[in-house]
Amino acid sequence: MKQAVLVVDVQPCFDPPSWLVERSRLLAAKYPSVATVVRHDEAKVPFFRQLGWKPRSIDDSLIEADKIILKYGYGLPSDVIEQFQIWNVDRVLVCGIQADTCVLAAGFALFDAGLQPTIVADTVVGSSLDRSGKLGVDLWRHHFGQVINNHLELL
Repeated sequence: MKQAVLVVDVQPCFDPPSWLVERSRLLAAKYPSVATVVRHDEAKVPFFRQLGWKPRSIDDSLIEADKIILKYGYGLPSDVIEQFQIWNVDRVLVCGIQADTCVLAAGFALFDAGLQPTIVADTVVGSSLDRSGKLGVDLWRHHFGQVINNHLELL
């Protein structure tokens, strides 16, 4: 089974904990990797109008990945799926920010594309609703079933 890593929105504006950055870096260095970076463009996704908050217009990934792909909302850009298909990936190991929103949205897109989305539970944090990430991991387990609890199993 060919595996790759998707790092979702590990960037300065979300103030990720250092342990998340380090674990994500380790995984991205071991496998083919894509990192997403959310940027703000109100014409594409009206964050401020709808939420009264917006990500930075310019922000960069804290993770060196084989591919960095910009996104402008919760969803996963089609470029991410296309890259995994080019690499002939079967399973995508997912880590990142907002396990209960952006990470979960990525899981649905990967699933719908016929890939096997697998969350690495100790490499995610949740939104402000549940910063621990437990809610997102529980939702992931319910919808996709594929959870790896410890990133060290993959190194």
